[in-house]
Amino acid sequence: MAALLKTSLPLMLPTLLFLYILVSVSSATTITMYNKCTHPVWPGIQPSAGQPILARGGFTLPPNKAHTLHLPALWSGRFWGRHGCTFDASGRGRCATGDCGGNLFCSGLGGTPPATLAEITLGNEQDFYDVSLVDGYNLAISITPFKGSGKCSYAGCVSDLNMMCPVGLQVRSHDNRQVVACKSACSAFNSPRYCCTGSFGSPQSCKPTAYSKIFKAACPKAYSYAYDDPTSIATCTRGNFLVTFCPHHR
Repeated sequence: MAALLKTSLPLMLPTLLFLYILVSVSSATTITMYNKCTHPVWPGIQPSAGQPILARGGFTLPPNKAHTLHLPALWSGRFWGRHGCTFDASGRGRCATGDCGGNLFCSGLGGTPPATLAEITLGNEQDFYDVSLVDGYNLAISITPFKGSGKCSYAGCVSDLNMMCPVGLQVRSHDNRQVVACKSACSAFNSPRYCCTGSFGSPQSCKPTAYSKIFKAACPKAYSYAYDDPTSIATCTRGNFLVTFCPHHR
């Protein structure tokens, strides 16, 4: 079966997880979320308008654990990782980053920026996917397609942008000891130039800025600003997907 793989999975992917993903493959598209972080991650899922909510919109994923979902045909939406969460028995609480209204189950709500996004749109002939920093960064994420045809290239942001986040974009922990997320310049400054709105609302007028260039240099396989299409969107035909949180961890 390994000969069918179009794109190699990360070399450090544990054998048992690799076999688990292959066994999970069926005629429907699957997405497996794998937490390589040293801490728990609470994946959030937001469907596009008119699409069904998957897994109630969120769940807990302990370190070194994986969870596979089957995606309906032509589904589109986004995934992100929440960090530093605490919830009570009813599922109410809060997260340090990526919070969705203080709920364990996001139920269609998006994550509060800044949050690194994995975006997927399934098509009849081709699937489109990317990792986006347009809403800022909180956790490193990668998307690796497998068992598909076409380019099926890797997408992601492996670097820890919190370590190099400019002071004006930093979100710090409550004790102020560490940077837990990095805002987008749009969110930090609310300027049309950074948000690609108003007179800057086209690919011709909205160009990379000093801030988006920092994101792009650190994560060349991720969206750094709204019109960063040519180097950021990846395609695959009838593939399955592995979304890894903290892919840089060994």
